[in-house]
Amino acid sequence: SAGAPKSLPSSGPKSLREMPHPLATSSSEEMGPALTPSPDLLLPRGIADKDLSLPNGTPVDTSSPASSSSLLNRLQLDDDLDGETRDLFVTVDDPKKHVCTMETYITYRVTTKTTRAEFDLPEYSVRRRYQDFDWLRNKLEESQPTHLIPPLPEKFVVKGVVDRFSEEFVETRRKALDKFLKRITDHPVLSFNEHFNVFLTAKDLNAYKKQGMALLSKMGESVKYVTGGYKLRSRPLEFAAIGEYLDTFSLKLGTIDRIAQRIIKEQLEYLVELREYGPVYSTWGGLEVELSEPLEGVSACIGNCCTALEELSEDMTEDFLPVLREYILYSESMKNVLKKRDQVQAEYEAKLEAVALKKEDRPKVPTDVEKCQDRVECFNADLKADMERWQNNKRQDFRQLLMGMADKNIQYYEK
Repeated sequence: SAGAPKSLPSSGPKSLREMPHPLATSSSEEMGPALTPSPDLLLPRGIADKDLSLPNGTPVDTSSPASSSSLLNRLQLDDDLDGETRDLFVTVDDPKKHVCTMETYITYRVTTKTTRAEFDLPEYSVRRRYQDFDWLRNKLEESQPTHLIPPLPEKFVVKGVVDRFSEEFVETRRKALDKFLKRITDHPVLSFNEHFNVFLTAKDLNAYKKQGMALLSKMGESVKYVTGGYKLRSRPLEFAAIGEYLDTFSLKLGTIDRIAQRIIKEQLEYLVELREYGPVYSTWGGLEVELSEPLEGVSACIGNCCTALEELSEDMTEDFLPVLREYILYSESMKNVLKKRDQVQAEYEAKLEAVALKKEDRPKVPTDVEKCQDRVECFNADLKADMERWQNNKRQDFRQLLMGMADKNIQYYEK
C-alpha cells in the first residue's frame, strides 16, 4: 500500500554498486522492485519464525547458562542465520565502586562461557573498568584495521550534569559495555582476536598492557603509518555510496537525538508542574466537604498521570537515547574505516604510477605493489561484509526500538 513503511536495503547477495542509494529517494518506483517493503520489515525468515532475539543473536533472556548441560542446550539452540553455532557467551554485570586514595572508579564483572579450543577453561570471570574496555577497542583497531570495531559509550561526562557514580548512569553504561562485548563476540573475525582473548581471561590485565605496548600487527602498522601524501583519485562507486549514506544517516540521527532530548527535558519540566498541581485539589477537598470526593478523585488522577509520565521519560532516557547515541558513534567508526581504505588505495595508485614512470622494462610488477593491491582487496571485502552485518543489526535494532517506543506510548495513554 502507499502508506507502507519503506525499509533500508542491505547489501545482501548483490554488490553495492547495483543498488540505489538507500536515502536517495522516497519513491518506490525509483527504488525498484527489489526494495518493496515487506510486512515483517525485512526480518530474516529464521528470526521471524522464532522467538525474538537480540540483534547479535543472544536470546532476549540474557542470563548465562547455569550449568554445562544448559550451555550445550544453548549452543544447539542459538544457531546463527549463517548456520554458525554459537560457542562463546559473554556478559557484563555486577558493577562495583572502588574508592582509593588517588581515584574513585567502577569495575564490572565480565563472565565468559565457551567451548572454543583456544580457551584453556570453559568459564572465566574477571573484573574490568572502563579504561580496560577502551584498551581493548584500541587494540582491535590496531590489529584489525580493515574491520568495523563497535563503539564504546562516551568516556567523558560533563560535571554537574550527570553523576557518573549514580545508579542510573552506571546501569546505562553497563548495558552499553555488555552490548559492546556481545557485538565483538558475534563477529566471525574479531571474536578470535588474541587481545579479546586476553581481555576475557587475564587476571592481571595491567601486566599484559605493559608487555604488549610495543606490539602492533604488520597490517596495523602498514595502515597506521600510511602518510597523508597520497591523494585518492576517486573512491569506487560502491564505497562512495556508503560514505554518502553514512553522512546522511548520522545527520538524521543527530537531529532525532536533539529532538528526543528536548522532548525529555520538556516532559520533566511538565512533571515538576504536575506534582505541584495534584496536592492543590487535595487541600481544596479538605476545605469543602461536599466536594471532597470528586476533588480527591482529580488529585489521584493527576498522581497517576505523574507516575505514567515519569515511567515514559525513564524509558526514553534509558532505552531510546542510548541506541541513537550508539549508532551515531557507529557511523563515525565506519567513516574511519572508509578513510583507512582510501589511504591504502591511494598508496596503491601512487605505487602503480611510480612503476609506470620507470623507463626500464620489468618482467613483472614489484612485490610491494602486489602486497599493496592485496591490502586494498582485503579492505574492500572486509568492509563490505561488515557493512552488511551492520545493516542487518541496525534494521533489527531500530525495529525493536521503534516498536518498543510505540508500545510504551500506548501503555502511557492507557494509564
